Amino acid sequence: MPDRLKGKVVIVTGAGSVPGPADREPIGNGKASAILYAAEGARVVLADLNRDAALETQRMIEAEGGVCSVFAADVSKAHDCEAMAEHALAVYSRIDILHNNVGIMTPHPGGIMEAHEEDWDLLMDVNVKSIFHASRAVIPPMLRQGGGSILNVSSVASLRRGTPELLIYGVSKAAVNALTRCLAAELAEKNIRVNCVMPGMIDSPAIYQELAPKTYGGDIEKMRRDRDQRIPMKRMGTPWDIARAALFLVSDDASYITGQVLAVDGGLMALAG
Repeated sequence: MPDRLKGKVVIVTGAGSVPGPADREPIGNGKASAILYAAEGARVVLADLNRDAALETQRMIEAEGGVCSVFAADVSKAHDCEAMAEHALAVYSRIDILHNNVGIMTPHPGGIMEAHEEDWDLLMDVNVKSIFHASRAVIPPMLRQGGGSILNVSSVASLRRGTPELLIYGVSKAAVNALTRCLAAELAEKNIRVNCVMPGMIDSPAIYQELAPKTYGGDIEKMRRDRDQRIPMKRMGTPWDIARAALFLVSDDASYITGQVLAVDGGLMALAG
């Protein structure tokens, strides 16, 4: 069904992408979602700390006839989130959807005794506080319009206990799940829906910068084989899998869905039962 977001204005945070390997398209979860939203008729604000990365997403969207604009922002900062919302209102006059995609891994993986306090503060700021600030910035215009939709991105690491080296990351993403449900309950009667996509093992550019060097000694083929075999479907997902799930949740197809945390994981969470 084309044009599912026709007439909507969407802000996507983390809409750029880091470089990946030569045999994979340079498209991460946020970039894929932004491209798909535009293809479905939305006007998209591409927010990213790396302006050049967002400009590359803009180039791809506009090459297909989509409408978008770029805004450089550090969404862990309240001022930047307020300015991001003001930009969307100035350019497009409304905000219908906020897609909170920004997230980082732990710089120094480890359990409770190896964890760095600085990493705790950094991940809570980037992975959790960014959603707090961005949501606070867009809720007032959504209320004036009569409603809206907020989509957060978490991780199966928020629920899985078999990866102690991801302690801080998992805790931060568990906070995203909790924040999603709290906001959904608070805003439901105001016609603002809040949901969350919880990716599993995704073959995105970020894993080649984060996991490959730290966990696999730079051996990307070993990383791919290991991750594929750990998934019931025997393959990693792609950023487009995350984008399609996000599209459903922010669209009117999900108009009676709020407070949900949807695992997009090839069956990984089924192993936790």
